Amino acid sequence: MGSGPGRHLHVEGRSVLHRLPAHVKLVGLVAFVLAVVAVPSEEHLALGALLALAVALLLTARVPARHVLPRLAVETPFAVFAVVLPFVAVGPQVALGPVTVSQTGLTAAVALLLKGTTGVLAAVTFAVTTPPRDLVRALQHLRVPDPLVLIASFMVRYLDVVADQLHRMKVARLSRGFSARSVRSWPALAAGTGALFIRSYERGERVHLAMVSRGWSGSMPVTAPLTASGRDWAVGLAPAAVALVVAVSTRMAG
Repeated sequence: MGSGPGRHLHVEGRSVLHRLPAHVKLVGLVAFVLAVVAVPSEEHLALGALLALAVALLLTARVPARHVLPRLAVETPFAVFAVVLPFVAVGPQVALGPVTVSQTGLTAAVALLLKGTTGVLAAVTFAVTTPPRDLVRALQHLRVPDPLVLIASFMVRYLDVVADQLHRMKVARLSRGFSARSVRSWPALAAGTGALFIRSYERGERVHLAMVSRGWSGSMPVTAPLTASGRDWAVGLAPAAVALVVAVSTRMAG
């Protein structure tokens, strides 16, 4: 069943970010990402500065690189799209080494990489410094609707369970000599994915029935309310304030 919920996310530490209340970090994360997105796409220098700020925040968390680098793989689809974008976009052409690409697509691709990487680094910083339980408490404290809190809490709890089930299915296939080396292996992989979905759905139904039979009321109980001082808010919102100043100044200059 795994070693506990979210063992692949949170990393224990004693940094300033680890000690900040979860709801302060969550508000700061959302505000920071929105401010980064608001920066004009052609302002690559400003976006690069915000990317450096996100890297600095991650370094402040003092988390070993082996725990951080695998989490950055979530950006791979966006990076692939950014690489392809200059070749498929329309507009004025510009020489990029031996090839000619769309200038509009190139500008958008660089902005996508800078904004996407900045957002991913900020999210990873939040994930490695915030225990899953505190994330649920932060959502409750911020008055997020109960259904969304439930979705987040069960996703965190059962993500590792589903991942372990997927690993056991992979081991079972390998022990039977299966090797996904050609298109002919796709039906077996599709059947395994379907079986995993059915098992997860049935497990969810069983858990829901067990909760209802024990008097489930439809909302998570608040066991320990979160508190934050003015200093906590100042520290947590400082990166978002810097990003907001950059976004406003670049738009006014433009």
